[in-house]
Amino acid sequence: MGWPADAIFWHVYPLRFVDGEYEAIDHVEHRLGRLTNWFDYLLELGANGLLLAPLFSSETHGYDTLDHYRVDPRLGDDADLDDLLWKAHERGIKVVFDGVFNHVARGHEIVRKALDAGPGTPDGDWIKWSGNDPYCFEGSLNLVELNLANPAVADYVAGVMTHWLSRGIDGWRLDAAYSPGADAWRPIIARVRDRFPDAWIVGEVIQGDYVDFVERSGVDTVTQYELWKAIWSSLNDPNMFELEWSLKRHQEFCAHFLPQTFIGNHDVTRIATQLTDVRNLPLAVALLMFLPGTPSIYAGDEQGFTGEKVHAPHGDDAVRPPFPVDPQGLLPYGADVLRMHQELIGLRRRHRWVATADAQPTHVENGAIAIELTSGDNKVTVAVNATDGPLTLPGSAQELHVDAHGWAIG
Repeated sequence: MGWPADAIFWHVYPLRFVDGEYEAIDHVEHRLGRLTNWFDYLLELGANGLLLAPLFSSETHGYDTLDHYRVDPRLGDDADLDDLLWKAHERGIKVVFDGVFNHVARGHEIVRKALDAGPGTPDGDWIKWSGNDPYCFEGSLNLVELNLANPAVADYVAGVMTHWLSRGIDGWRLDAAYSPGADAWRPIIARVRDRFPDAWIVGEVIQGDYVDFVERSGVDTVTQYELWKAIWSSLNDPNMFELEWSLKRHQEFCAHFLPQTFIGNHDVTRIATQLTDVRNLPLAVALLMFLPGTPSIYAGDEQGFTGEKVHAPHGDDAVRPPFPVDPQGLLPYGADVLRMHQELIGLRRRHRWVATADAQPTHVENGAIAIELTSGDNKVTVAVNATDGPLTLPGSAQELHVDAHGWAIG
């Protein structure tokens, strides 16, 4: 499984992180340095990877790409990106880009040529059609879907991926990978693997047969949305039997690939808001850190940031706020949450083997669960208690005394 088994990512949405404009600009603003200012903070958190939302030239939010080979002018230029990559790798930080290849902006040159040519033509076959109209992603008229089944489009996507890998990135997150389907990705991934066998490729898949998608597409892993939902939902109800069921599925996935795990990202309500009782936030983080997978922490969650995603114009703004120029600009209110994350990440680092361990629930009740993790001679139990009173739960070496809304390992 290579380096991803030892990776913990800090997930950043660059355009809003650096307080970029909401729409494309016709000049360059050199803002990527604001992100590199946070690299020491990333390491002090305990992370060693940087998972970036889109960096490429786009019309608005980054997922409406205009040019896959150009840094968005709101962020900077090639020199700024080279500096970011050099400073990251100098510190041992892996960098993964977000590849938005399922769809592009309506203003993209590919779409303009396709619309001029029409369906059933060489240029027109670069996009998907709904009759005589371009097929749009999830009903958004500005996001036109590419036809990845077209060999010319597959060559284009593979060319973009290998270009940036040759520039020094370490992997790709494939946005909306579920939309074109696993088979469409297979020839693309094969070409990329031929040149960059160590690149880590994660597909965004929300639901369905994760194992089948990984095996048919050739990606390394997928986003583990099932576990994300089970963690916050089981804490909110509380109903740890839901988490127990999801762990059975999670363990089946782990037999085939190492899932990309998270409790927050740029597309969902922040975990501190999602939880109905914020006292359970450390429990969610403990589960993320002590369950198998490659975890990511969405920037700001480690400070206790709040924000609700709503389905309305600018409905993501609350979960994608601007950050200070550097960590010194943070308000002090998130210090306790940061220390909690550092403690749990530190424990994860001291038990690196849990990334690929076997995880089996040993005690389950509505408000509490104990999960035993084993790998060879290594064994540890993580227990979480979402009730209002202390509990004693079975551990690997001895009983675990778990405070109300607390966690323990042993």
